[in-house]
Amino acid sequence: METINTEQKSALDSYFQITERGSTVGREIRGGIVTFFAMAYILVLNPIILSAALPDDGSISISAIAAGTALIAGLMTILMGVVANFPMALAAGMGLNAMVAFTLVLGSGLTFQEAMGLIFWEGVLITILVLTGFREAVFSAVPNQLKVAISVGIGLFIAFVGLINAGIIRPGGTPVQLGINGSIDGWPALIFVFGLFLTIVLHVRKVRGAILIGIVSSTVLAIIVQLVAPQGVRSDENPTGWGVTIPELSGSPISLPDFSSLGQINFFGAFGKLGVLAVVLLIFSLMLADFFDTMGTMVAIGSEAGLLDENGTPPKSRQILFIDSIAAVAGGLGGTSSNTSYVESSAGVGEGARTGLASVVTGVLFLLSIFIAPVVELVPTEAASTALVFVGFLMMTQVVDIDWKDAGIAIPAFLTIAFMPFAYSISVGIGAGFIAYVVATAAQGKAKKIHPLMWAVSILFVVYFALGPIQAALGN
Repeated sequence: METINTEQKSALDSYFQITERGSTVGREIRGGIVTFFAMAYILVLNPIILSAALPDDGSISISAIAAGTALIAGLMTILMGVVANFPMALAAGMGLNAMVAFTLVLGSGLTFQEAMGLIFWEGVLITILVLTGFREAVFSAVPNQLKVAISVGIGLFIAFVGLINAGIIRPGGTPVQLGINGSIDGWPALIFVFGLFLTIVLHVRKVRGAILIGIVSSTVLAIIVQLVAPQGVRSDENPTGWGVTIPELSGSPISLPDFSSLGQINFFGAFGKLGVLAVVLLIFSLMLADFFDTMGTMVAIGSEAGLLDENGTPPKSRQILFIDSIAAVAGGLGGTSSNTSYVESSAGVGEGARTGLASVVTGVLFLLSIFIAPVVELVPTEAASTALVFVGFLMMTQVVDIDWKDAGIAIPAFLTIAFMPFAYSISVGIGAGFIAYVVATAAQGKAKKIHPLMWAVSILFVVYFALGPIQAALGN
């Protein structure tokens, strides 16, 4: 029996290159679990956001969106681990799902099924770009220091997301402020503070599993608080309540899934309703957001895991991009919006994940969550957000690799880093950085140094930033 186990472990180690990448099976499992809990909020948020776009006839329920979200995320994340051997998980993309609900359906008058058709075609287009090598070529054309800036900017972005989700940073008299009127108030906020500082102490003490221990410990404390002093969901009337999920279990911890969202798609309805040119612009905006969010996420995770080569490119980059591309197709077919790579995967990397085994673990947990959604919802956003803020610190440490004395790269790097959290968009940060890089480098008299693809992509970003006026002009 011992010989068989050794052989099995050796085969697992060899396939995922666990030892070669300086990891262990335990770290990979732990990292996969942390990534899952850091992004499990999508199982709650995606149905809530897409509910605004669901058909009035009740043919697709919110529970069906939840089950479909878990199913597609699980399958695509496992595929990422097995094929690309990269510690990055996928799920329905935040921002992309909002675009489906509020731009495609409520804004453009498409049905839910017609919107999923556009998601499908966006995924097909990106897949073609991957297969032709264009997407990888664009990635290789980006200067290394700009890739570093993307990674740092994402670190600030996810830290900001964590602080917003936890209610520590909120809108107020100024654009944003600390907590409620400048104070941290309420049990949920204290749960976040407890989890964050526990993680900090454990990390400083070099305790393995610091991030996971922080999430689990703060979740347990949250459950106790909810039992003793129920808080309710955060709202204008209850500003000190829990974020998205309440840490309490009501009813059975196991539920049967509803997969009625699968196959709810109209491939060509949008073309007849809006016209070809308008649809092309909508698909273009979806594609551009998906295209560069993944590029930035891939760099950030690869950098944090120490997997980038001398050109700042992770191993098996084409496989990574291919899986991410077909995930958009799967999201359209599954009725869950475009699935894309999640920057929250960096939480698992911060916990030690270095291989695709972590992604397999995360994917399996997503599949299990189809049946145990009530248990997943026990983890409040205040507990999960501690991982996002702490990983933001880990990613910020790379800022020293940028040459801040060279204005030609320093200014684009700064704009990349600044725009991600301030615009609440990874794509906007990348776009601002790309355009600034082309302008600054040309102003230095080094236009020939700029890769032709950087020129092309920067022009596309100019179009992307002006889509509103363009669509308005077409409408007139």
